Amino acid sequence: MQQGRPPASWMSVWLHWRAAQIKDPVARLSYLRRYASFAPKAFEVTPARAAIVTAAVTLCAVLYWPSITSASKPTPPSLSRSQAATKSLSASAPPVRQGIWLVEQKNGHEIYSNGLRIEAAGAATHTPRRYLPLPRHKPDTWTSEPGANAPFRTAPIGIVYHTTESELFPFQASSNRILQYAGAKLLEYVRNRKSYHYLIDRFGRVHRVVEEDRVANHAGWSVWADRDWVYVNLNESFLGISFEAQTQPQDGAEGLNAAQIHAGRILTEMLRARYDIPAENCTTHGQVSVNPDNFKIGNHTDLGAGFPYAAFGLPDNYRIPPPSMLHFGFAYDSVYWDRIEPQLRLSLQAGEKQLHQQALRRSDMQRRYREYIAIWRKQQEHGI
Repeated sequence: MQQGRPPASWMSVWLHWRAAQIKDPVARLSYLRRYASFAPKAFEVTPARAAIVTAAVTLCAVLYWPSITSASKPTPPSLSRSQAATKSLSASAPPVRQGIWLVEQKNGHEIYSNGLRIEAAGAATHTPRRYLPLPRHKPDTWTSEPGANAPFRTAPIGIVYHTTESELFPFQASSNRILQYAGAKLLEYVRNRKSYHYLIDRFGRVHRVVEEDRVANHAGWSVWADRDWVYVNLNESFLGISFEAQTQPQDGAEGLNAAQIHAGRILTEMLRARYDIPAENCTTHGQVSVNPDNFKIGNHTDLGAGFPYAAFGLPDNYRIPPPSMLHFGFAYDSVYWDRIEPQLRLSLQAGEKQLHQQALRRSDMQRRYREYIAIWRKQQEHGI
């Protein structure tokens, strides 16, 4: 005990811990003035005991406060299976990490406060981003005039992860020269075609391919949905991040390596913080890709399996039944089934069951997709 300092009491420890939870300094001072007189002087403890009491009170608050507060919340309305899966994933997902800012921008690179470095020199420009989401719970309005359902948006609302499926050389020191050459040629190739917004090479370097406020040609006639909106043609609404990798590597080559996973995670953190992107809108190309000619899911199957959602700080979005099936009646074939994640197979089966229960006709759903695409093409032609 320090000389000249009065010993703490049990009540004093509690009051000071409780006051520390009040963020407003004026309210905190008011609280201490109002209740300080209740702290008894008889039950004196040493500073060491005070620390023990504080830890015990904190533990009790962590264990019991969530159950107390949740008991007073109203019961949410019933949800469909896919909506319930999305809501569950959203609830379990970590919040968007805030406070990530641009630290330095010079000499063709950007440094961010979470350690992210972006090689920005040479990034391509393209068509400005501009899209219309579809209200999920009002499908009858999807084929109305552009802009009637919701205003146009310009900020990205999601992320699609890709693999380049390009040739891979052994990742070892003796191959260093060919690895660098292959990576440079790949970057040149995807920039010429404006294929993605970002490319993460095999050394974990993050290259900006197309500016974020522009469209990249990464997802084609793809479909995704969150709890409130349905998105068609994710080129317009989602950012594309690609890894120099193969989904199913040949000849013993590895998939995503540790450097790529780390870079992908902190890039995802930055983009989610910058644009407030929901966790359920971070998905893979193999989950969103469709073929509008035969109405089959999986025109491209990259990362339809093996994407490390947990390592990216994201929920397992393989659990979400494909929105292309639920909203537009897309089906799947044996080729897609064989190439996807086992959890995604369960989601396909859940989606089929939901369609059966709702007695939805695939032909009607597919016609809605064709009509929407026709409207989309019209607005592109007329610059609407």
